[in-house]
Amino acid sequence: MNSCFTLPMEAQRRVLPIFLLALILFLIQCGLAQKVSISSPIERRALLDLRSSLGLRAREWPIKADPCTSWLGVHCQNGTVLNITVSGLRRTRLGRLDPQFNVDSLVNLTRLVSFNASGLPLPGSIPEWFGNQLVNLEVLDLRSCNVSGSIPGSLGNLSRLTSLYLSNNDHAGSIPAALGQLRNLKILDLSSNSLTGSILPSFGFLIERLELASNYLSGSIPPGLSSLQRLQVFNVSDNNLSGSIPVQFGNLSRLVELDLSKNSFYGSLPKEFKRLRSLQKMVIGDNELEGQLPVDLFSSLVNLQFVDLSGNKLDGTLSATFWSMPNLRFLDVSGNNFTGPLQVLNSNGSDAAAAVFNLSNNLLYGTLNFSLAMFKFIDLSGNYFQGKVVDYRERNATVDKNCLQGMLKQRTLDDCRLFYTERWLSFGNFGEPDTIQPPPLSESGSESRKRWIFILAGLFGGLGFIVILVLVLVLFLRRCDKGITNQRGSADTGPVPEADSPQLPKDPTNIVGSGDPYTYEQLLQATGDFSETNLIKHGHSGDLFRGILEGGIPVVIKKVNLTSFKKESYIMELDLFRKLSHTRFVPLLGYCLEHETDKLLVYKYMPNGDLANSFYRATNSEDDSLQSLDWITRLKVATGAAEGLYFLHHECNPPLIHRDIQASSILLDDKFEVRLGSLSEVHSQEGDTQQNMLTRLLWKPQTSEPGPSGSGSGPLDWHVKQFLWKWPGSSSTSCAYDVYCFGKVLLELITGKLGIAKAEDASTKEWLEHILPCISIYEKEMVTKVMDPSLIVDEDLLEEVWAMAIVARSCLNPKPSKRPSMKHILKALENPLKVVREESFSSARLRTTSSRRSWSAAFFGSWRQSSSESATIAGHPNREGFSGFRQSSRVGSHGSGGIEHSSSNKRLSNEIFPEPVEMQDMERLDEN
Repeated sequence: MNSCFTLPMEAQRRVLPIFLLALILFLIQCGLAQKVSISSPIERRALLDLRSSLGLRAREWPIKADPCTSWLGVHCQNGTVLNITVSGLRRTRLGRLDPQFNVDSLVNLTRLVSFNASGLPLPGSIPEWFGNQLVNLEVLDLRSCNVSGSIPGSLGNLSRLTSLYLSNNDHAGSIPAALGQLRNLKILDLSSNSLTGSILPSFGFLIERLELASNYLSGSIPPGLSSLQRLQVFNVSDNNLSGSIPVQFGNLSRLVELDLSKNSFYGSLPKEFKRLRSLQKMVIGDNELEGQLPVDLFSSLVNLQFVDLSGNKLDGTLSATFWSMPNLRFLDVSGNNFTGPLQVLNSNGSDAAAAVFNLSNNLLYGTLNFSLAMFKFIDLSGNYFQGKVVDYRERNATVDKNCLQGMLKQRTLDDCRLFYTERWLSFGNFGEPDTIQPPPLSESGSESRKRWIFILAGLFGGLGFIVILVLVLVLFLRRCDKGITNQRGSADTGPVPEADSPQLPKDPTNIVGSGDPYTYEQLLQATGDFSETNLIKHGHSGDLFRGILEGGIPVVIKKVNLTSFKKESYIMELDLFRKLSHTRFVPLLGYCLEHETDKLLVYKYMPNGDLANSFYRATNSEDDSLQSLDWITRLKVATGAAEGLYFLHHECNPPLIHRDIQASSILLDDKFEVRLGSLSEVHSQEGDTQQNMLTRLLWKPQTSEPGPSGSGSGPLDWHVKQFLWKWPGSSSTSCAYDVYCFGKVLLELITGKLGIAKAEDASTKEWLEHILPCISIYEKEMVTKVMDPSLIVDEDLLEEVWAMAIVARSCLNPKPSKRPSMKHILKALENPLKVVREESFSSARLRTTSSRRSWSAAFFGSWRQSSSESATIAGHPNREGFSGFRQSSRVGSHGSGGIEHSSSNKRLSNEIFPEPVEMQDMERLDEN
């Protein structure tokens, strides 16, 4: 018995010293950790100044704690600050309202190696001392910081710099030649700015990643760039580059990604591209390339995963080798002139089953003698295929606008006959017995040409006669009009003095009807020579200044410097004001185009500025507190903005898209009436607004978050999704894009959080993930969790807040085709109580199922069936997109809860949201 108890006691004696030793080591380690504190009082003072100038919260950077041990994003070594990351940190309210590029205290952190402020608004320009003082800097990350102005040439002095990220800002001017001195630079990203000029051949020899996308670069690609032997990523998309693609690019053996899309490159694709054995992504779409593809291009580039050659003029036949490319995930050759039959797919290979193919809008013909069900997705629409389709499934393929038997949405019989007859090919006549054969061989080619010459001569002769007749009629009417004018104006008043009629320079646009002309001297005097004190802000299409005209008339003057901004911006805006007039547009009072480089537009002054600046107003209290807009004013602002968008979308032909709806573009007069500004981005709607099936296929809710740092199926999926944003319905040239941005503005009005409509960073995505599940069509009280706490509302006003929240969430549907139109949105905002009251009298009725489709399905299209409400965001670097707005499966097809409507209720709701025609027909069928 004693021995049984002795063994545990001995074991305890052995364990006790080990435990004491571990405790001593732990205490020593803690003591060492405490000693790693900031050692320089100058650096501590600099961090405190940085905390104050950026307006960072005390929770992230507590003032009494040691920065090296307790401040988020601050990394020290031996008591010296080496890395600072303020990206993702939260700001105080004052810091959010007035952010500035005020980081002067960094000058005292002489050993700083890395500074990362990506996603943190820092309006202003990079100071010149950055490149002269931060000599140890290796990484500078200022992505998406609203930085403006030119890139300082002093950055070329940062000899240790390896990574420079300045993308998605408002940088203007040319690229400094001094950046070519950065011999250690590996990554240079200047994409999505307003840079001009051409690419410098002096860029460092050791660059591995060069991104200059979405700037205003012009000229051609210098062949000298082929000396960048370590280059892995080359991106100059969405610029004004032209010329042929240098054949020397074939020497970039390490190149992994090549993006030359949305430029004006012409000529053929160099055959030297076959040497790019490491290439994984090749995007050369939306250019003017022509000719045939190099022989064996696809078989040589065995590592290719993503290929986009769409929107060019390429021709010839498509080699069958692309079917068996082992790593291919996406191939788009749509919108070219490829012709010939589509060669039979090797049935033994399975590589094509994992890829997405877009061969639409070419001149391909022949039969489809292979199964379409084996593809992940293939788009063959807009060609001339004939015969029957083997194993067609709509979710795997699109075959519209062909000459196929037994399929809907095909070409006309005459169109198909003409195509096949011109090529001396037999046509199956959609399976009908009267098969149209090619012309008889006895007719020579010369006789055929003569016949076509006679036809064309008759056609052009008739057109010429009509043109002459119209010209004669116009001359006759002008002569009559001149005679009438002479009769009415017979009194001679003498010549008009030159001083009263300043001669305007010739300009590419007709400016008649765009306001009054002003002289450059008048506007110089009005703005104090465009002094900094009168500068309102640096806009994306020009700098805005306050001004006082003669007579004390306050105005706002936009200065468009052609060396920094696109010429088309002010031309399009003048043309818009000349053609359109609406009370919801900011009034254009005049213009001045006489200066060579500075073009000036004069607007009526809006006393309350824009929504972003007037949302919070200072009170008379001594603590400098701010008072936000009341709910009635917020609803008034939302309705006014909706009226302006309704005019653009529904009363203009073709529909116009604003493309820049956010708080800063919603201007307010002295009575808080809305006047839409930022009209330089207005663009006509292009293409079909229905979401492309290819987008629906790849944009699945269960797909992992896209992005270089995602943990999903890899960066290629992210590139594929980025590419798909250019498809109709999800681009910024669709009315659905305005609706999406307007939905984010509505959330700003509800929550009081500004900057959502503009920002597309991770914090905004996280915020939306938190907000959207709190907007429920079942429970009104849930909206109080996200409502601006400064709002004081009664029961009726709370229902209006609830209704606006439902409208906002419907506007944020990930499918553009499911978002409500501005017509429905405007009626909803004008009658917010009817949105919730007509359809939700009690909680019991909200849960009553219905088998009918009602008017609300047109509006609540974003409420999808699921076991629980969720909002999973799948963001894009610039723009819209999140998926997964779901509702309980008990709801059926009704967006507001599946209520059984009475006839009176249906009439009332139709007044707010007219029921789509197809839904009315279906309901009548159900009744029968």
